[in-house]
Amino acid sequence: MSEKDDFDLRNFLPFLLNQAAEESSLAFQQIYKDRYGMLRTDWRVLFHLGIYGQMTAKEIGERARIHKTKISRAVQRLSDRRFLTRTRDETDRRSEHLMLTPAGEAAYRDLRAVAESYDSRLAAHFTTGEAALLRMMLRRLAGMER
Repeated sequence: MSEKDDFDLRNFLPFLLNQAAEESSLAFQQIYKDRYGMLRTDWRVLFHLGIYGQMTAKEIGERARIHKTKISRAVQRLSDRRFLTRTRDETDRRSEHLMLTPAGEAAYRDLRAVAESYDSRLAAHFTTGEAALLRMMLRRLAGMER
């Protein structure tokens, strides 16, 4: 390749989004890892159950867009830590209803407070209008808003 490639990776939107996601999540990642030994999928499962209540792994996977094997491993880790209960569905024996235990609810409330504070600190880099516009554009890119 003798010609200089003029593709500017630093302005390639998928690259920028990935870099921003990684950079913006590092401090929060350190907190849920240090306090609870959780991985990214673990806290996402925990938050879905904390927000929506009882769900199946399939419902969490569809809502969070996480592959079923990652959900299954996270559910097992959270169950081992006694953060959730698993109840077999009587009508579909392949499915389990997942629900937070009191320890899981306490972890969720603790991490939710951290997440809210962390979100505010990130948003403070922008004006109120810029932060609202950024959230709207990201929701649109994520397929959450059409």
